Amino acid sequence: MAKIQMKTPLVEMDGDEMTRVIWKQIKDILLLPYIDLKTEYYDLGLEHRNETDDQVTVDSAMATKKYGVAVKCATITPNAARMDEYHLKQMWKSPNGTIRALLDGTVFRTPIVVKGIEPYVTSWKKPIAIARHAYGDVYKASEVEVPAGAKAEILVTDSEGKETRTLIHDFKTAGIVQGMHNLDDSISSFAHACFRYALEQKMDLWFSTKDTISKKYDHHFKDLFAEIYEKDYRAQFEQAGITYFYTLIDDAVARVIRSEGGFIWACKNYDGDVMSDMLATGFGSLAMMTSVLVSPDGVYEYEAAHGTVQRHYYKHLAGEETSTNSIATIFAWSGALRKRGELDGLPDLCEFADRLEKASIETIESGVMTKDLYLISSLEEKRSVNTTEFLKEIASRL
Repeated sequence: MAKIQMKTPLVEMDGDEMTRVIWKQIKDILLLPYIDLKTEYYDLGLEHRNETDDQVTVDSAMATKKYGVAVKCATITPNAARMDEYHLKQMWKSPNGTIRALLDGTVFRTPIVVKGIEPYVTSWKKPIAIARHAYGDVYKASEVEVPAGAKAEILVTDSEGKETRTLIHDFKTAGIVQGMHNLDDSISSFAHACFRYALEQKMDLWFSTKDTISKKYDHHFKDLFAEIYEKDYRAQFEQAGITYFYTLIDDAVARVIRSEGGFIWACKNYDGDVMSDMLATGFGSLAMMTSVLVSPDGVYEYEAAHGTVQRHYYKHLAGEETSTNSIATIFAWSGALRKRGELDGLPDLCEFADRLEKASIETIESGVMTKDLYLISSLEEKRSVNTTEFLKEIASRL
């Protein structure tokens, strides 16, 4: 058969460890036989980030702005142990955090629901999507250890040099201080992205912070969301038959657990980081979670929501068989290919993405799956296959 043609390249961001191994296999087994794949390639593996002083991460984000669609493999965010393991020049920042900040995007994460993988929360009948703000808060925080007897203040100097000081604490004993910030422009972009995505998906939108305690910081988020909703989106929401409401995050957690699902839950940066993992596990597996970063100017970056599967990688290096779930990485590729097809007017590419996702889900629902799903599947007839066999099973249905 003739391969499906592409007009514009995808930005391809390669990654680390077992997901890097799977990345190549997905391309070889599921994509290249069918698509004349055009990508602009960036190696975000930790060794290459170290060699380029992390410039490659910045370059990949700029390319994403240029081409509009990217697909990213999972990458290592180094800690002290990784510093020694990879002989790093410094403890490089999270590539995801760098890319999110440069694109000023909002991350939407949604569980992939399949028959036989029952949610641990029995009331959940429909997917719950997490919308995570992708700028500021603890990820851009400044931190300092404070000696006993010191005083810590917030100092703000305006454009005319006028200073405003706010006491944080008089430290009678030693302690620690953290300073966080955010930007109105970024919060507004986050709000617009959430409202637009809710309209696109025709799903209710919830937003939660802790404004009763954080009466300025979190309340500012709440106020900006309310202003933007009333000005730009209320009429559209009412016409679409969907709702927007705000609630405290502790109330939201209780509501989420009691709900049937089928809505978008918007969270600040750290809240979204934590709650997306909770939702993924609640629906069955972090390996069954899609993730897309959407910028306010319509740029999309698709990735898996999980990490680099370090333990499986060490087994792979030792020549041992692995059974690593590749679904989230497959869906990162299918999401990027579908969006590329939509933007370029290529229905064949969109249809291929649909077929790839359908083949992947049908493989699991037929009883063929990786070990992580085998252990939690309620299907009576099922079998566990290794990493490569799973991809070949999908290919046979594709």
